[in-house]
Amino acid sequence: MAVRRFSLTIDVDAAGDATAYSPRVYGQVQSISYVKDDYANGVTFAITAETTGETIWSEAAVNASTVRYPRAATATTAGVASLYAGGGTAVNTRIALGGDRVKFVISAGGVSTGGTFHVVVDG
Repeated sequence: MAVRRFSLTIDVDAAGDATAYSPRVYGQVQSISYVKDDYANGVTFAITAETTGETIWSEAAVNASTVRYPRAATATTAGVASLYAGGGTAVNTRIALGGDRVKFVISAGGVSTGGTFHVVVDG
C-alpha cells in the first residue's frame, strides 16, 4: 500500500474562522499533524469526513504544534461496543475514507492568521 501525505495551509478570516477541504482521500487516516504557524493559542479544530460527518479529530484550546493518530470505536454486528477482554477497554480502529474529502473547520484562530495541516493516509 502507498502512504500519501496531503498538506494544507488554512488561513482564518478576521473573526478567526475558516473551513477548508483536502483532496479526495482513499484509504485509512494514519495521522494528522498540525504545524503552528501563527494561529492564536486556544484555536479549535473540528476535522471530519465531508460526506458522512464522521469525526476524525476534534479538539479545543490547542496551543502548539502536535500530531494525532485518530481512531474510531468499533462495534459488533449487533451495534454493541467492542471491548477488549474483561477489562472493558474499547477497541479502536483506523478511520477509512473512500473518496471523501477531509473537512477542516477552524475557530478561535486569531485575526487573519494561518496554520498548516498534514494528513497521512495509507491505502
